[in-house]
Amino acid sequence: MKTIPILNITQFEKEESLTDFYSNDLKKHLLKNKEIFHRPHKHDFFLCVCFLKGSGIHEVDFDSYTVSPGSVFFLMPGQTHYWKFDEQPEGYIFFHSQDFYEFHFSNKKLQQFPFYYSYNNPPYINLTIDNLTPLEYYFKEVNLEFHQSLPFNKQKIVSLVDLIYIDLSRLYINEKTVHRSSTPIYLQTLSSLETTIEAFYKTEKSAKFYAEKLSITTKHLNRITKTTLNKTTTELITERILLEAKRLIVHSDNSLSLVGQSLGYEDYAYFSKVFKSKTHKTPMEFRKEYRL
Repeated sequence: MKTIPILNITQFEKEESLTDFYSNDLKKHLLKNKEIFHRPHKHDFFLCVCFLKGSGIHEVDFDSYTVSPGSVFFLMPGQTHYWKFDEQPEGYIFFHSQDFYEFHFSNKKLQQFPFYYSYNNPPYINLTIDNLTPLEYYFKEVNLEFHQSLPFNKQKIVSLVDLIYIDLSRLYINEKTVHRSSTPIYLQTLSSLETTIEAFYKTEKSAKFYAEKLSITTKHLNRITKTTLNKTTTELITERILLEAKRLIVHSDNSLSLVGQSLGYEDYAYFSKVFKSKTHKTPMEFRKEYRL
């Protein structure tokens, strides 16, 4: 089955010693990867990009976001995205593995930051000029440090990244509707749930299965998902299945029946019925409309 390409950090900067981190001036990065960025693709790392100039569209898992000066985007491993620019963008981009960050902070996780604790949270924030100025300095310092060979450069980079994430989290919480009342235990369980769904969604569709995997009751798991995301466990499972269905329907040339089978639906008619009930389009209608 044809799949969406997944990019690895080492594909971008093989000559660098920091194989779990990459940074670049955005204009240079896009020029070096001009054959990649405008086509749908995935990453196996966390990505953060800050726009100082330019305009266009950033599509992430079938949701489109406007790019403008002050836009900052966050991507987690596995998300499908591409860029379409109307004006030449400028700014900074960096990406890294989970271990790169968490190795240096034994008591901190990337999922503590609101833009990373769930795939359901918006993957962007729009900064004002006042907020952008100090963050631009941090992004610039990260990039300068990455392209130099100085003592303790990895320690300095991860410290700067931490400062960027802290400042962006404060602004993100104020701008986005996030559930600040959620306890750390709830957020940790939500993260474990999303990881478990990722591993089993093609074969397991019931909330009971995931509750048992997490050693809690179905009722309590629903309480956690409703508190953190205002969604039921079943809704999260269904959304993950539909997202993968959309990816395969649009970004591959596989038959629609094969797409259904790969997601655990042997009966294509039933798969088409489920898909239409959630999207109001059949798989074929969705493929034709998106490609047009």
